[in-house]
Amino acid sequence: GAKGGAYARISAASLKKDGKPLPTFYTPHGGALHYDPKTLQGRIFFGFERMAQKWTRAILFESHYGFGVYRRKIGEPTCPATVIHNGVGRADFVPVVPSGDAVDLLFIGELRQLKGVSDLLAALAILRDRGQRVAAVLVGSGPDEEVFKAEAQSLGLSERVRFAGAMPAREAFALARAIAVPSRNESLPYVVLEAAAAGLPMVATTVGGIPEIFAGEAHRLVPPSDPGRLADAIARLVDAPDRARAEAAILQETVRTRFSVSVMTDGVLKAYAEYGGLAGIAAADSRNRESAIPSVAEI
Repeated sequence: GAKGGAYARISAASLKKDGKPLPTFYTPHGGALHYDPKTLQGRIFFGFERMAQKWTRAILFESHYGFGVYRRKIGEPTCPATVIHNGVGRADFVPVVPSGDAVDLLFIGELRQLKGVSDLLAALAILRDRGQRVAAVLVGSGPDEEVFKAEAQSLGLSERVRFAGAMPAREAFALARAIAVPSRNESLPYVVLEAAAAGLPMVATTVGGIPEIFAGEAHRLVPPSDPGRLADAIARLVDAPDRARAEAAILQETVRTRFSVSVMTDGVLKAYAEYGGLAGIAAADSRNRESAIPSVAEI
């Protein structure tokens, strides 16, 4: 959380090596950035962030979106800053084969309004009213789980929507032939990277760093909080499975090229060498890239 990022930098500022402060790198993943700068909490956290830059060798953002939020709410960093995207490992690229009883669509994530579950349920109701009965499984738990179950029942979707509880992502991927990420707000969600790496056809929203992942395929994304457009995108996947799988293969290759752990690690180690004088770490054997990243203060 935000407190961890603060404590780590304060502690590092008081530690010395050869009479010099330890090099400290910082990766914002949300935390303080979620606050409204007009609120008291926002002013306190953002004031600390500005002050903490003097203890920070470099800020390593996980998305251009996150960098943009930082600039809008805190200002241009006074220390070096760069974008190093999140990455997924080799095992994530092993294709997931749908189970024999796989349904049309999967949602996996925390069951809260921010994840757009209500929009997904509304989209499924729209499809049902159009005569297209799409079955979905919702994986996860969260504070609004009972609210969503009640919504599904009130929309007449109880027979087409199953709440399966929490489980590992790759286990959940086998439950459906495609995945929906209807989020209203995100940064650079790992579920999108993991599903893309697994070759799962996907419909997602334009929020946060998701367009950075889709890159040349970003035109397929839909606006958040728009059940009608979401319904259209789901129908497009379900109606043309061959095309959906071909598009998934393109996205999988994009993630393999730009969002692998090895690419992420190379970026982090390069930053350590350039901004922290840690050239010895950056020269580590490339065969060990997936396990070579030292700890980074995160929020």
